[in-house]
Parts: sequence; C-alpha cells; structure tokens
Amino acid sequence: MNDKQKEAVIEVKDLVKQYADVTAVDHLSFEVYEGEIFGLLGPNGAGKTT
Repeated sequence: MNDKQKEAVIEVKDLVKQYADVTAVDHLSFEVYEGEIFGLLGPNGAGKTT
C-alpha cells in the first residue's frame, strides 16, 4: 500500500440518530485517514455528542 492508498482509521456510513420525532443525525457518512485532524461542528442540539 503506497501513500496515496491509505486505509481509513475511522469510517462512518449512513449514520442516523433519532429522538422521538426529531432526527438529530440524518445519513451522515465520512472517513478519517491516519494523520488527518477532524472535527464535527454544528449548532447546539445537532447531535455532535451522539
């Protein structure tokens, strides 16, 4: 595996989180690769901690 074909160390596909009738996270997908700095930003109540 060369540097251009790194494997994701975190991979999320189609994540959904709902509370009763509120969808806090709706089909979120992302990958984080070794050496990357990644953060989740959003308003209060958006589901970042979830």
